[in-house]
Amino acid sequence: MDFVPQINGRAYDWASIKLQLLGQTVAGITAISYGVKQEKVNNYGAGVNPVSRGYGKREPNASITLEMKEVERIMAALPPGGSLLDIPPFPIPVAYVNASNQLITHTIMNAEFTENKREIKTGDTNIEVELPLVVSHIEGL
Repeated sequence: MDFVPQINGRAYDWASIKLQLLGQTVAGITAISYGVKQEKVNNYGAGVNPVSRGYGKREPNASITLEMKEVERIMAALPPGGSLLDIPPFPIPVAYVNASNQLITHTIMNAEFTENKREIKTGDTNIEVELPLVVSHIEGL
């Protein structure tokens, strides 16, 4: 198979991402990380080589980093005294558009915030808040 480069092709990039959080498109997102890992181990019997392979559970993981103004906007929508940690499970659809305008969507399912912290240091011109998530699974990945 010969590879033919696209002259005006476009890679998936940050500018192509559209993300919704709690039903709203979020502009103040600066990073998102998500994935799934699965435990896989070799099982040994007679001899020095594995005789089979065992498969364990799949563990999804995710986190998002938002500008503090986005976090405070979410906090303002909560009932008085509410916390990010009180928000019930919600989906996070992440959509990518390629050069052919093909839409690829991964949906982080049943996300819940597990931390609500701020880290600010000298020289910061924009405060970013990294928010780890617990999720049940990721559709489309």
